[in-house]
Amino acid sequence: MSSAPQQPTYIIPPPSSPNWKIPVLVGVLVLLAATNIFLFVQLEHLRTDNKNEMAKLTNDLNTAMEKMRIDSNEQVQRSRRSVEDLQKRLAEQRHAADQAVGQAKVDAQRRVDVLQQRVAEEQAAQQQAISAVKQTADTATTQLQSVSADVGTVKTDVQNTKSQLQQTIDNLKRATGELDSHASLIATNGKELEALKELGERNYSQFTISKSKKATRVADVMVELKKADVKHNRFTIQITVDDKMVEKKDRTINEPIQFYTSKAHQPDEIVVNEVRKDTIVGYLASPKVQTARAGT
Repeated sequence: MSSAPQQPTYIIPPPSSPNWKIPVLVGVLVLLAATNIFLFVQLEHLRTDNKNEMAKLTNDLNTAMEKMRIDSNEQVQRSRRSVEDLQKRLAEQRHAADQAVGQAKVDAQRRVDVLQQRVAEEQAAQQQAISAVKQTADTATTQLQSVSADVGTVKTDVQNTKSQLQQTIDNLKRATGELDSHASLIATNGKELEALKELGERNYSQFTISKSKKATRVADVMVELKKADVKHNRFTIQITVDDKMVEKKDRTINEPIQFYTSKAHQPDEIVVNEVRKDTIVGYLASPKVQTARAGT
């Protein structure tokens, strides 16, 4: 019997030691490739940014130059319009000045004419005034002479009046009062009473009092007629002064009835000049100096 074929014998070599340099080299190559790619990308970005920036700068520069050109044109136009406006105003001012000179001449001549007219009018008015003054002076002289004559006449009349007044006063009746020893001048009628008023030594108040239940005020005094005897010219009165009443009985005409008031040192006087039926007519004489008496 045949023997089985023999299997070939393989000799397996022993595993060699690992090589570390190859992976490192591969890693370095990959890193260099990545770095180059990154640098390329960054360079492209930089080129793009620079290109865009240059384009923007170029555009801004062109815009600025265009604006400067436009502004320059507008400034030139404004300057031109300003010059034209000034030239127009200058021409208007020259025209106005020429007209003003002409108008001034006309106005000046007109004022001269007006002044000449006024001078002529003033001269005429002055001449009239001189004539009027002269005429007035002549009239005044005539009137002065007439007035002088009238003054002389008035002086004569005044002197005559004074003489008559003095004569009337000299003829006045004198009566001694019942309260003092002073002799008073008594007026018996209206003419003599006027003479006393002119003399001015006392205040005089005329009265006409009729018989009544109410007293009649005469100056500051209240007088009531109680009785009137026409046949014998006698009467009775009641006098109220300073809230005091006193009765003067059976008095006669032209007799001074004296009484004191709180306003004077001298007595007041009532004089009745006429007795009528239930009526008396006369006057009240009061001191001019109204000074309160001591003790009142």
